[in-house]
Amino acid sequence: MTTSVTEGLTKVQGAVRSAVSNKKISDLARDTGDVHEKTKFTSDHGVPISNTDHWLKVVSDDRGGPSVLEDQFAREKIHRFDHERIPERVVHARGTGAFGHFRLKESAEDVTYAGVLTDTSRITPVFVRFSTVQGSRGSADTVRDVRGFATKFYTDEGIWDLVGNNIPVFFIQDAMKFPDFVHAVKPEPHNEVPQAQTAHNNFWDFEYLHTESTHMFMWAMSDRAIPRSYRMMQGFGVNTFSLINKEAKRHFVKFHWIPHLGVHSLVWDEALKLAGQDPDFHRKDLMEAIDNKAYPKWDLGIQLIPEEKQDDFEFDIFDATKVWPEELVPMRIIGELELNRNVDEFFPQTEQVAFCTSHVVPGIDFSDDPLLQGRNFSYFDTQISRLGINWEELPINRPVCPVMNHNRDGAMRHRITKGTVNYWPNRFDAVPPTKPEDGGYVSYPSKVQGYKKRALGPKFREHFSQAQLFYNSLTDYEKEHVAKAFSFELDHCDDPVVYERMVSRIADIDLALAQCVAVMVGAPTPQSAGRPNHGRKSRGLSQIDFLPKEPTIESRRIAILIGDGYDPVAFNGLCGAIKAAGALPFVIGTKRQPILPEGAKEHSKGTVPAHHFDGQRSTMFDATFIPGGSHIQILKQNNQVRYWIAESFGHLKAIGATGEAVDLVRSVLSDVTQLYFSQDNEVMESYGVVTARTDLKPESFKETIKLVKEAKDFVGKFFYEIAQHRNYKRELDGLAKVVPF
Repeated sequence: MTTSVTEGLTKVQGAVRSAVSNKKISDLARDTGDVHEKTKFTSDHGVPISNTDHWLKVVSDDRGGPSVLEDQFAREKIHRFDHERIPERVVHARGTGAFGHFRLKESAEDVTYAGVLTDTSRITPVFVRFSTVQGSRGSADTVRDVRGFATKFYTDEGIWDLVGNNIPVFFIQDAMKFPDFVHAVKPEPHNEVPQAQTAHNNFWDFEYLHTESTHMFMWAMSDRAIPRSYRMMQGFGVNTFSLINKEAKRHFVKFHWIPHLGVHSLVWDEALKLAGQDPDFHRKDLMEAIDNKAYPKWDLGIQLIPEEKQDDFEFDIFDATKVWPEELVPMRIIGELELNRNVDEFFPQTEQVAFCTSHVVPGIDFSDDPLLQGRNFSYFDTQISRLGINWEELPINRPVCPVMNHNRDGAMRHRITKGTVNYWPNRFDAVPPTKPEDGGYVSYPSKVQGYKKRALGPKFREHFSQAQLFYNSLTDYEKEHVAKAFSFELDHCDDPVVYERMVSRIADIDLALAQCVAVMVGAPTPQSAGRPNHGRKSRGLSQIDFLPKEPTIESRRIAILIGDGYDPVAFNGLCGAIKAAGALPFVIGTKRQPILPEGAKEHSKGTVPAHHFDGQRSTMFDATFIPGGSHIQILKQNNQVRYWIAESFGHLKAIGATGEAVDLVRSVLSDVTQLYFSQDNEVMESYGVVTARTDLKPESFKETIKLVKEAKDFVGKFFYEIAQHRNYKRELDGLAKVVPF
């Protein structure tokens, strides 16, 4: 090896070891640009510039003249602006991301030798990007859609990209169909509408003609497709990968991310309104939680099937349109993901981050999953198209371990490689391949035997059993939401061939569901099921299976409505209790100038609300509290406040009121005769509406709130209802429908 190459490799390895040991883990993937260290404004090539407001011109005493082409600084500014945009992602264009770390809690060395999954002393830096699938970068966050959940692990052995979604199955079995699927789900070609929606003829035409999509579209019509937050949704690797241990034994694996906050969703009316009121709702929610140190966390779970048992199931384990039921393949929790740092600049980090399913590390391998094999080609090719051949040298995509090989040149090359040779083998033995015993990647030597033809195995041909399994496993309110979702989607299809055929397809899943949808979309009502429903259920398919072990309101957004004359004891006490429980109080007032409490002196400072009633909507909060006081006389006359209460009730959210505010809530919800309100000194909870007639005392607000169903005090009852996410009993009993919006 030449001296220069040897020294270069040694310096790189030493620098990385030093960085890993001395720098904070959360900073490892940060761009180390020095923009904040400079004291002078310069051009891109470092020359100080005195004026960036005016193009160099020929100027006389009384008027300006023509601009001159020689102004290189003006040309640079315009050129750079003209080329600020790179090609948009074809899918997953709308997204956001954050940095964090992964900690392994239980070594999986029995099934893999991958360091990231065996070394419990490691803290592995990560970057996670969440996204919607269908829409452009300018679309809304809360549309009905699959969500991407892609994790980049900066491991000591290189980059591992776990590229997944918030739904465990996919629309197609073979990657060959991916262009057709994307063309069908995207806006129709003749008019470029609709944006970020599946509610159109082409999508549902594709779904009917591809029975393999049946399982996936049932998930897409469920609450999974309208998550409350990126922090409250599961993540799935979707594809089947392989884990290889030191004895060269292979297990097939599915990866799962399980949120600590539980799996929660919006309601459809709320999702529609948020798309217009705050299209950035999800990305702001993620940044807000991290800024407030309510760091989102997920457990990493793995499902494992030994190679010798791969044929023991009625489904093909390599079929991406199938789940592995937990009754057959148990979940094993081995690690924890935490996101704790927002990006420094959106474009070079969130927009330029690039993932590849083919990015795996030693100990993790691929399988015969036909969708995965195509994705391995497609992802890499896509990144070259978007970012250029040297995309892996961008700071956000760069490994934290040494990179030494003979790849050279190409557009936007970043790395400088010293040495006199750039090929292997060479006379210096410079930069040789890494031997397996030294950690070099080795593909699993699987035996392959068969006929070369365009086909899939026989088990890939069954497309309905798991769609029925999913629907059977839902709660009653989740099933009602699926019916409403189909009714909305197919109502937007104006071709009778499309919606009539889709109703017949739904009858292959559940006859009652198909009959309900047929009435709403104008299709003939089916009289018999397309195929019998087997009636089986499975754990882990309903969102209710993922309620937090301990009820929590951490990071929940709670609106407090006030006007001049609010009760300061109830207001201040509840604000303190909300913060103590890790939630976020937001004061919404009649104005954004200081609002005075009841009995305030003339020159009191008062409370400055975060927003006024016309500046926010109830849709942006998880619960609402209204303290008593003389301000209720003002709020009773405010139609926006009355609408806020009615809308919150219709969206199944917890509502709390004390003192005089009980009468305000009661007057708005007067049509709901089943509701009960506090009359005397008792604290009353009825359908998630918590009321206390008497003024609350300071001692009523405990610093530590134990969220239990049997809570007797106002705060305990109110917080417990918030922790339940929504009161679905209102919907099942038909109460939410009677409140006018």
